[in-house]
Amino acid sequence: MLSAEQRALIKATVPLLETGGEALTSHFYKLMLAEHPEVRPLFNQAHQASGDQPRALANGVLMYAKHIDRLDQLGGLVSQVVNKHVALQVLPEHYPIVGSCLLRAIREVLGAEIATDEVIEAWAAAYGQLADILISTEEQRYSATADAPGGWRGARRFRIVRKVVESAEIVSFYLEPEDGGAVVAHKPGQYIGLRLQVDGQELRRNYSLSAASNGRNYRISVKREPGGVASNALHGMEQGQSLDLFAPAGEFTLQPSDKPLVLISGGVGITPTLAMLEEAVTTDRPIHFIHCARNADAHAFRQTIDALAEQHTQLKRFYCYDEHHSSEAQPDAVGLMTEERLDAWLPADRDLDAYFLGPKPFMAAIRRQLRTLGVPEHQTRFEFFGPASALE
Repeated sequence: MLSAEQRALIKATVPLLETGGEALTSHFYKLMLAEHPEVRPLFNQAHQASGDQPRALANGVLMYAKHIDRLDQLGGLVSQVVNKHVALQVLPEHYPIVGSCLLRAIREVLGAEIATDEVIEAWAAAYGQLADILISTEEQRYSATADAPGGWRGARRFRIVRKVVESAEIVSFYLEPEDGGAVVAHKPGQYIGLRLQVDGQELRRNYSLSAASNGRNYRISVKREPGGVASNALHGMEQGQSLDLFAPAGEFTLQPSDKPLVLISGGVGITPTLAMLEEAVTTDRPIHFIHCARNADAHAFRQTIDALAEQHTQLKRFYCYDEHHSSEAQPDAVGLMTEERLDAWLPADRDLDAYFLGPKPFMAAIRRQLRTLGVPEHQTRFEFFGPASALE
């Protein structure tokens, strides 16, 4: 339990975190990854290089410090972190490593005059409190998943039983457990964690599940990223090869509703929205499926979506390509997604549920456009590991 004096010290560091939090967390990651190779698989090096991971952690630390008196006001931040941790199998033994490196980073970045022994002690107590919350919540998730039909704890070996090229960049992998058992049901929009060995190095990554739950197997659809170690390794795997999977997790999921449903995706962001679509078409709910791709070659699952639109009259689909050649399949529009185009493709009644996912600039634009076009913000959902304000 933090004392009143410790809470005051934590809150006093908020202005420093607002201006220098990213420098602190960058130094933290540098320390931890250099000195503790055992935790390196839990962190995506590409996100380190881009600064996305330090920025996300800096935001999390700042939000925690701001709400140290009322942790219930952190909203979905804790749940978001828990889902990421569960998908990658963060365990209780990892927390002391993170804590010791974080305290060192606070002292080394802020300096001993600011990060006094009292400040460090306060942050040690605060970190211990947060770690207890996360460890307890994560254990509840691990236990619930292990006890569910088809569930398991830790890694489970899966075999690639089918590999399908979906576009010039995206390949789908159908994965079945080697033990022949059932698999735990997932909600449309969730992702799985997987573990690979590449050149003797362990890698862990999260990938959205791109098909509705069937109890037998999972499907992920992976874009080959230039320089992406994990995605290139996956694309190089063949039918019959195996890898370790962790159970599904994630909160960006289709919620029960009878309102019109709008699914908007850009690029490989189509993967979770496709799983949502497959479940939604089994109802009478009106659906508008909007997908943006660079061109026809990069457009994955077009035939699948077109076939669903032919079978289900409540589904309307719209495609927007950045570029288009006359010999290719026709899109509904060429160029960037504009507010005018989105206005024309949305249902007339803006009392709807909208889910969107894609590159960060794409999501930022869609978020602004939906707000301007009168869609209630509390009825929009997106997946983004970082502060929502980054999409403003």
